[in-house]
Amino acid sequence: MGAQLIRLGLRINYTAPSDIDYGDVVIQGDLVGIATRDIKSGEVGRIALAGLFGIVKDTGVSTGMTAGTKVYWDATSKFATASDGGGLNKLLGVSTRDADDGDRFVRVLMGGGISTGVPV
Repeated sequence: MGAQLIRLGLRINYTAPSDIDYGDVVIQGDLVGIATRDIKSGEVGRIALAGLFGIVKDTGVSTGMTAGTKVYWDATSKFATASDGGGLNKLLGVSTRDADDGDRFVRVLMGGGISTGVPV
């Protein structure tokens, strides 16, 4: 599980190209969402595009984030990060509280699912 739903916002239907677990971060082009339940390959499920989420992050030196930091999804490592990865990582939203280096999760306010610019 890559994310824990804290408060639900906007949701859309999503047809899964492969099995997706509850809490997985879902990327479709510049659309970014969180699976609100398990979705089997080929089935239609719902993904949340807005809300407050606990998103899994890496732990260790220099992995902390302060409140108000833009948070990106690194699809290779499957972690939230403060780095845009040279444009490769997708914008999730903005952190709402500090996350220390040793914290496993960062709280992220997602604002509509679009991974470009500042979240609404």
